[in-house]
Parts: sequence; structure tokens; C-alpha cells
Amino acid sequence: MSKDHPDGYLKHGREPIHKRDPDERKGDFEEIWEQKWDEDHLKSQGERCMSCGTPTCMSGCPIGNIIPDWNDLVYRGDWKRALERLHATNNFPEFTGYNCPAPCENTCTLNYNDDPVTIKSIERAIVDRGWEEGWIEPDPPEQRTDYEVAIVGSGPAGLAAAQQLNRAGHYVTVYERDAHPGGLMRYGIPDAKFSKKKVERRLDQLREEGIEFECGVEVGEDVPPETLAEEYDAACIAVGSQKPIDIPIDGRDLDGIHFAMEYLPRANPGQNDGVAVPEAMDAEDRSVVVLGGGDTGADCVGTAHRQGATQVVQIELLPRPPEERPEGNQWPDQPQTYEKSYSQEEGGVEEYCVQTQEFLDTDGDGAVDELHAHRVEWDQNEDGEWESTVVEEDMRVEADMVLIAAGFDGPEETPFDPLGLEMADDGTFETDDYQTSVDGIFAAGDANSGPSLIVWAIGEGRDAARHIDEYLTGETDLPPSLETDNEMVVSRR
Repeated sequence: MSKDHPDGYLKHGREPIHKRDPDERKGDFEEIWEQKWDEDHLKSQGERCMSCGTPTCMSGCPIGNIIPDWNDLVYRGDWKRALERLHATNNFPEFTGYNCPAPCENTCTLNYNDDPVTIKSIERAIVDRGWEEGWIEPDPPEQRTDYEVAIVGSGPAGLAAAQQLNRAGHYVTVYERDAHPGGLMRYGIPDAKFSKKKVERRLDQLREEGIEFECGVEVGEDVPPETLAEEYDAACIAVGSQKPIDIPIDGRDLDGIHFAMEYLPRANPGQNDGVAVPEAMDAEDRSVVVLGGGDTGADCVGTAHRQGATQVVQIELLPRPPEERPEGNQWPDQPQTYEKSYSQEEGGVEEYCVQTQEFLDTDGDGAVDELHAHRVEWDQNEDGEWESTVVEEDMRVEADMVLIAAGFDGPEETPFDPLGLEMADDGTFETDDYQTSVDGIFAAGDANSGPSLIVWAIGEGRDAARHIDEYLTGETDLPPSLETDNEMVVSRR
């Protein structure tokens, strides 16, 4: 799409959609984002896009969103066509518009020596308007095939695969072990970042398109794994990568120490299915320590604030990233720089270069009271490998509650052993073009590629659906996602 405003970035500065005031928002579980945005503001942000001859933003997007087109359409006020272009590559743009770290913005050409286009804000505004105007409606297939497909897991990968296969005309049943569908989008992301109403309206759309959801049903417990191979023409395993990385040190068995994904679904009112928050998961009047400096750790910090914690300390083993790109980390590679999380904007303490040694019970009641750690420094040895040196041995941090957010290590122990599926060394399923070692059984999302971004999961679900459709019918009209080894694309890992 040609553009008549190549100098828009000179006329307008970068201005994303704003967040609510930190002091205000940390007092409730409502979304942190300002809910109203000005159309002229978004037009000016779309005008900043230069429609590059080689749009590196698209290379930075794992699903190949056609970003320059919908930036230009927003600038021209053609919001409905912008929504069509957005949906052409992304089934659930609100999932990404609200939650993606926007690798596309990091690879935007302007980011070479200027501020990048506010791609994420524009994406969010397009899909928000689509819902407000009633443009997003169920799109069931005109004709049905005789093929039946099972999807195990209803996170972003499973939902994307389900919608694509259903639109190809196949009968799709989604199995979900939790009480409601949505997976990560419902149970893993706090209300403050993403309202569960946004999840539910997409699920309503999928139901009206003809997708069947079987919730509270766990494959391996309620449904024999053999059912996938015996009663369906194909199946896709999209169970995510929820096996948490533990910190097996002295005192780990004390009360008050929880994995992040034990805590978050029980502590947020929109995620806990109406069940009261257990006392053990309530941070009110407690000193909370979060181990892990990533997005999940940030969500623990924000949730503990909202519960009324007296103090929240977030600990990271590695050094604090620099403010500017380090040598060797040049555009268009993803920047290895520091960015304050939404939850640290609301308060809390960040501690870097801290190696936890043991959890202590100082009063003998069986619960954690204190964390003992070492302060370390990091240096490279002769081989270029990073090594730590202890510079402070007796660091103590008060801790009535400890939340472990050290990352994930592949799918949980899977119930699919009776099918004889081969596993990769990293704990994911061994696949070739998304098909596992068992004919007709496919895998997608984190279960296939390891822990990664929501946008990768959606892309994997779309790609897996394409391969499944071709497996069933010998051909496929489903569109491919961006499948490339281009180094500009953010890593899946």
C-alpha cells in the first residue's frame, strides 16, 4: 500500500496509549490501560509509519502481521479495512495488542535512530474499535467436511488451531482440564493486564462458529489418551509449557513458598472462577519476595501490591540490563536493555545480582520468615563464559511469602505416554511439520517449541492447523504464518 506521508515521523512524536496513574491503578484489579483513546491521536501515530520498502517490523513479528498496511489505513480513517488486514494474520489481536512485548516495534526502521511507531497501541485500538462497532462476528464455515479433530488445551495456540480448522469445515472439539476455556489468557495473565471479558467474548465467537468445548475434562484422567487416535481423524496437543523451574535449596519445603502459577490464578478475582482467595495465597500485610525478573515475576509483584502487601521485593540473579544497547546488540536485533515493568512503576524493590541460598524459619512455626542470599558480580572468563563472584555473603531479606517465578521447563508430566509420543531433549514433543512421531497427532505452541510469547503460540496454532488440514484433505487453503529462520525474528525460546 503506497503512502503519501513519508515524513509523518517528523511531524509527530511517539505517543503510545497511556496507562492509568500507578497510585490509582494498584488499588484495584481493573486494567492498567486508559480505556478511552482519541482517534486523531491514533491517526497521527499511524502517519509516523514510513511504509518501508523492506518492512523490518514484519520480520520482527512472529506471525508476519501486515503492519504498514493497517498503520496506513488507520491514518486514513478506514478502521474496518484495518481490522480485516489485522485479522488476516492474527486470530486474536487483542491477545497480542494488550500483552505482547512488541518485537515488531523493536525492529521498526525508525528504531534505528529514532522512536519506533506505536504499533502495539494501534493494533489494540483497531481491535477495540472492531468490537465496539460490532464488526467482529462469528464466521462459521459454509460447508462441513466429515473430519473430526480434537484439540487438547485452550490457550492461544489451541484456540488459534481450533478456529482455523473449524473455518476449514472440520468438526473441532477442544478439551480443557480447567473449569473454563482460555488457558494462559484466562488463568495465567492477571486481570490488571487483560480483562477476562475480552477472553470470554472471543470464546463466545468460537462457540457460535461451531467449536465444541469440553471443560473440566483432562486427557489421561477423564478421557483415555488413545481416544485422540481412535475416535478422531487428527488431534493437536496444545497444552502449553507449564512445568515450573524450581529452586531446590534448604528450606524449600517451608510453608509460604509457592510457584507463581500456583499463586496467580488463585489471587486474581477474574481468574479464580469465583472461589475465595485461600489464606495461603493472600499477600495482605505480608512481606513478599518474588524470585524471577521476567513477566511472570512482574505479574506476581503487581498482584501482591493489589492484595495489600506491606513490601514487595523482586530478585533477579543476573545483572540489571543497561539503559542503552550494549556493544554487539545493534538494531534490528531485539534490544538487551532495561525496561521498567508496569508493576515496578507501582512500587516495590528490584534487586539484581542476588543468588538465593536458603529459606529460613526464624521463629520455628514451619513457615518462611526470611531469605538468605549472596550478592554476586558477573564477569567473563577467558572463554567468554559468564561467571559469578560472591561480593556479599550474608544478605538477608524479610519474607513472609515467597513466589517462585524462575521460568518454565517444558510441558508438565504429560498423560500421553500410552500413545508412544517421542519427546525432545528439552521436554517438548518431537515433531516434523508439527506432526509428532504418531501419525495424525500434532503438537503446537509451547508444547512444541518451548516457552515463548503469546504471538508465537497463535502463529504455531495457525501453522499446525494448516498442516492438519493438508494431512486430512491432501491440500489446504489455510494461510501460512511467518515461518522463517530470519535472525530479526524474536527467538521462540
